[in-house]
Amino acid sequence: MKNKRKEFETDAIRTQIDRSQFLEHSSPVYLTSSFVFEDAEDMRASFAEEKDRNIYSRYANPNSTEFIEKVCRMEGAEAGCAFASGMAAVFSTFAALLDSGDHVLSARNIFGSTHTLFTQFFPRWQITHTYFKIDELDEVESLITSKTRILYAESPTNPGVDLVDLERLGKIAKKHGLIFVVDNCFASPYLQQPISLGADLVIHSGTKLMDGQGRVLAGITVGRADLVDRIYRFSRVTGPALSPFNAWILSKSLETLALRVERHCSNALAVAHFLEGHKKVNWVKYPFLASHPQFDLAKKQMKAGGCVVAFEVKGGLDAGRSFFDGIKMLSLSANLGDSRSIVTHPASTTHSKLTEEERQESGISPGMVRISVGLEHVDDIIADIAQSLDRITT
Repeated sequence: MKNKRKEFETDAIRTQIDRSQFLEHSSPVYLTSSFVFEDAEDMRASFAEEKDRNIYSRYANPNSTEFIEKVCRMEGAEAGCAFASGMAAVFSTFAALLDSGDHVLSARNIFGSTHTLFTQFFPRWQITHTYFKIDELDEVESLITSKTRILYAESPTNPGVDLVDLERLGKIAKKHGLIFVVDNCFASPYLQQPISLGADLVIHSGTKLMDGQGRVLAGITVGRADLVDRIYRFSRVTGPALSPFNAWILSKSLETLALRVERHCSNALAVAHFLEGHKKVNWVKYPFLASHPQFDLAKKQMKAGGCVVAFEVKGGLDAGRSFFDGIKMLSLSANLGDSRSIVTHPASTTHSKLTEEERQESGISPGMVRISVGLEHVDDIIADIAQSLDRITT
């Protein structure tokens, strides 16, 4: 299946597993738990890894192989490993690469569940962490210790839509011999390829823009082949495998990723412009909005701004609740990257387990709202936001 890389859209559509004897045009779903062998020697050689073939769907499956190969091409990665969810990818990546006593240096602005891994679960295995502020990268090197193994960041961040200078972090990681891991979920490989900026590994929640229609859970880690091999061997034993059906769904979804993300971005930018001029909004953050404090960095490392807009309604928590109650068309949900526009209140949902101080450090205020702008007509999206804002009395 591997050959010379083509343009992004072409690879997304034309990267497929080999056709069967039926010569199907679209890859079929391989809903099988296991695979058979020709004879004793074939089975022995397969388990000895002298042959590259499917053995058991917890190890590999034709559908997950196709999905992995597509993402590797999109990200410019050597190899990849697919998982049952985005957090399975995050946990397995760290667990495979860290030993007891190791240290992780991470950006402070990360997904709430990843923060919980660092603060509640990894300490059980004496794995420690230190956070750095994404607007104070001059201090990063001073936080590196002899035990530091991984440098980790998300960009854009969840949910504040801030950016991290990935190229700068990549240079720091290389200088100190660290593994640089980037969560690229908010951008998708269409908008940003962290490996080209110095990342060793890139993680995605396939549940988001990759699926794009709110149907399946999935995760994937791609990057350096030697590191992915360690992650694969850990995951093959521990079992967070992606189901063949979900892999098939995702592989088909990737065929339209470029088209969908372009529309997400144009809609999101229009929503951001509308909100920026609204009298009941304190501030708006969107990477390709000229007022974004890291607008120049966004233009440098992203093709467009993504689907997520963050803003704060005037009036704090009560105003935020009023806004939510006034929404009629947009969905109230914790997901993002869906064809349907989604409204979330991070302080009471995805980041509710953080302390108030931790939320403030991550830029999450009581009145902050996150909108994952979907593919509906932009006029209808804005109309629903506008009528809900009009309900707020401040």
